Amino acid sequence: MPSVLSTLMLLSVLLPAVGNAREVRVEVRDPKGEPVADAVASLTPLDATPVVQPPAEPVSVVQEGEEFRPHVTAVVVGTRVTFPNRDAVQHHVFSVSRSKKFDLPLYRGEPREPVLFDQPGVVSLGCNIHDWMSAYIVVLATPHFARSGTDGAAVIGGIPPGRHRLEVWHPRARSALTREVIVAEVGAATQVIALTLGVDRRVRRAPESAGGGYK
Repeated sequence: MPSVLSTLMLLSVLLPAVGNAREVRVEVRDPKGEPVADAVASLTPLDATPVVQPPAEPVSVVQEGEEFRPHVTAVVVGTRVTFPNRDAVQHHVFSVSRSKKFDLPLYRGEPREPVLFDQPGVVSLGCNIHDWMSAYIVVLATPHFARSGTDGAAVIGGIPPGRHRLEVWHPRARSALTREVIVAEVGAATQVIALTLGVDRRVRRAPESAGGGYK
């Protein structure tokens, strides 16, 4: 039986310069023109080595309502991530992804230590108890990135002029889409990119009642 696919159109606009830096806006829309969230757009300079500075404080991916929130998180290499559990039941967070394997056994509240994401790549998260829970951490070797919000827009600021590799990733895409773009000193340019997505197969579950789950 053939898989059901949809086409996602991304409009990338290189806006006028602000000083020596520029801004790239990626607008993510479905075929009906509706905005699509959770696409990660990143720009990597091709003529220079990007300087990556991880944040001093950990980034949080919260477990609440027996779901991971947010569903997609983008960070730079070297970022520490914590997974607080705000549910009444325990969770067991894990990943078997090539770029980061880890296991946080059953717990409530705050885990003992944040997890260090020290290799670029996409890390798929799950809960060993609640199999419908899923999320993604996109670990990048460039500081120039943004995630599309509910309005479908991902705005990347502070881009130096020159050649860059634009990469757009979405959980429902078979692979990331990559294209070379040039950020000019003056003027503006427009990139239109088509990305093929599968249907969203996440199972929507109501939180467990007080009588169920692991306490």
